[in-house]
Amino acid sequence: MAKNLIIVESPAKTKTIGKFLGKDYKIEASMGHFRDLPKSTLGVDVDNKFAPKYITVKGRADIVKKLKKEAAAAKHVFLATDPDREGEAISWHLAFILGIAEGKKCRITFNEITKDAVKNAIKEPRAIDMNLVNAQQGRRILDRIVGYKISPLLWKKVKKGLSAGRVQSVASRFVCKREEKIEGFIPEEYWNLTARLSKFNDKKEFDAKYHGYENKKTALKSKEDADKVLSDIKGQKYTVKDVKEIEKKKQAPFPFITSTLQQEASRKMGFSTSKTMIIAQQLYEGVPLFNGEQVGLITYMRTDSTRISVEHQAKAKAFIAEKYGEAYVGGEARVAKKKANTQDAHEAIRPSDVEYEPTKIASFLSRDQLRLYKLIWERFVASQMASAVYDTVNASIEVNKHVFKANGSKIKFKGFLAVYVEGTDASSNENEEAAEEDDKDVMMPPLEQGEELDFKKITHEQKFTQPPSRYTEATLVKDLEEEGIGRPSTYAPTIGTILARGYVAKEKKFLYPTELGIIVDGIMKNNFAQIVDAKFTATMEQKLDEVEMGEVEWVQVVEDFYGPFMDNLGKAEEAIEKIELKDEETDVICEKCGRNMVIKIGKYGKFMACPGFPECRNAKPILIEAGVSCPLCGENVLIKKTKKGKYYLGCSKNPECGFMSWDMPAKKDCPKCGKFLLQKNAGKNIILHCSNPDCDYTETQARTRNEDE
Repeated sequence: MAKNLIIVESPAKTKTIGKFLGKDYKIEASMGHFRDLPKSTLGVDVDNKFAPKYITVKGRADIVKKLKKEAAAAKHVFLATDPDREGEAISWHLAFILGIAEGKKCRITFNEITKDAVKNAIKEPRAIDMNLVNAQQGRRILDRIVGYKISPLLWKKVKKGLSAGRVQSVASRFVCKREEKIEGFIPEEYWNLTARLSKFNDKKEFDAKYHGYENKKTALKSKEDADKVLSDIKGQKYTVKDVKEIEKKKQAPFPFITSTLQQEASRKMGFSTSKTMIIAQQLYEGVPLFNGEQVGLITYMRTDSTRISVEHQAKAKAFIAEKYGEAYVGGEARVAKKKANTQDAHEAIRPSDVEYEPTKIASFLSRDQLRLYKLIWERFVASQMASAVYDTVNASIEVNKHVFKANGSKIKFKGFLAVYVEGTDASSNENEEAAEEDDKDVMMPPLEQGEELDFKKITHEQKFTQPPSRYTEATLVKDLEEEGIGRPSTYAPTIGTILARGYVAKEKKFLYPTELGIIVDGIMKNNFAQIVDAKFTATMEQKLDEVEMGEVEWVQVVEDFYGPFMDNLGKAEEAIEKIELKDEETDVICEKCGRNMVIKIGKYGKFMACPGFPECRNAKPILIEAGVSCPLCGENVLIKKTKKGKYYLGCSKNPECGFMSWDMPAKKDCPKCGKFLLQKNAGKNIILHCSNPDCDYTETQARTRNEDE
């Protein structure tokens, strides 16, 4: 029997940590939370200082029994759950069920799962940090009170199965508020004028955009305004009024924190926040590399700090000097401006060892693991590199007192751009393309003040101001973070919840409120304004941070919230009228009772059900036709969805016909056998292959921007 027991959260970590320690250590997993509030009741004694009533989670009794047995036989027990509030709370629950005395030094944490980090942690165990535990308890109990008190009201006034949450309701409010702005937006007309010019006897042409009259910026709001300018400048000379040549620097980005990683993975790879965190967890817990050695590839992925240890700054700079040259090494580390709600508990997200270049370990990772690791590795390396340097030219060009502006830039030194170009949330294709060409030259010829230019042509274009774009998961996380809503561990589950509840839907990459979401948001906004108020929620987050720092008791935070909340709940009970929410009717007839089936929303999304429930319990998935015929039997092919939300193709005659594919149809047929082609993403390319298993036709195409999105 091992002398020492280390308890982690997930079994994946047991493999990685087990490689570092000898036979005197046994590694076991708690499998995450095993003790929580009961699902069937509030589980909080509101009359006794909000004492929580914890129970063993259903199905976890065997794990608890096993951990007790292993702990009883071990000389030392180390609790190595994740290094955040949730992890601290799990360790506290472990200490309780294992009978570990309060104050005993049993808690170890590490920001990365490497041999040195784990061994150093074991050398310096500490007592469980009750401030962290109480901050987690305070959040959990606040969320439980809001959810378990408002949800029954929604069941009574709208329909059963609805829920409200302290943070999810604010996130829904953001999406609904954005939709209100879009619907209420009144477009305004404006015109762009662009002159195409060149130096005399020079083939290189460039564009200058209309700026205003006598160097005062002037908006052209109508065709009449544009025509007036065109009339004024017709046949007139274009003269360089002013030229400014400036050297500009663009600083390297900071390494990733949780929110920026989620945003960039969404922008560049289309990952949902939950997918990003799942893959990041895999990279953190470890994957088998050379000789099957399990290696944790990144540091802990739930962090709001851009800080990097001095040791790893030095390692990165040595790597950069060797690979790119001394000129590319960054100077003194920049320090990000600390926000009021930043906890700064861990380092930024970085590779555990910069020497693990993505190209060297690509064969050991899945496609998505490699893409996310490459993003993290490149961002970290770029963060330690020198600034990019541009030579810029800004020219003012005058024609009959009207001024046009021409701008150009040339990269003088790439700096960090040799490794990494940041993505953008820009909604227009023009802006996206401009951002992608951040590391490309926009050439301008050398101009001199007073020089007359050769006029080629002028174009005028009517435009209209555009409403704000709908949120993507990336931009929603960005706004939640900026408003102080939630914390690194909550962004992904919050967005996952509002999608799963059917309050918000996702089309391509954009989020929009459903009819149900708008109704629930209206109830919350009109009756629980404090709950959905961003400033109030941010203040609650700050109070929980104060609990973590030991400055205030969690019971006091909950008590201050509870009284006014319950008063509000009573008023809402009387004020809210019953809302008739009709299910969307389909033209599909229930084969059991003859009624038209309706669309319902369940745990795994939308499905069709008979409106005669509970007399008729017929239900079936919503069938989406793929628009192609089965290559095996000729029947229609359907787009289906697994319980985990992953789409695939399946024959409508299933299970009689066994055709299925995880790949979606391409917009062309096989030139060899005539069956439809399937498309599979492969890096920068798309591989087309025949759906007919007896045909071996394949072809490769370059990915376009729309396909990538």
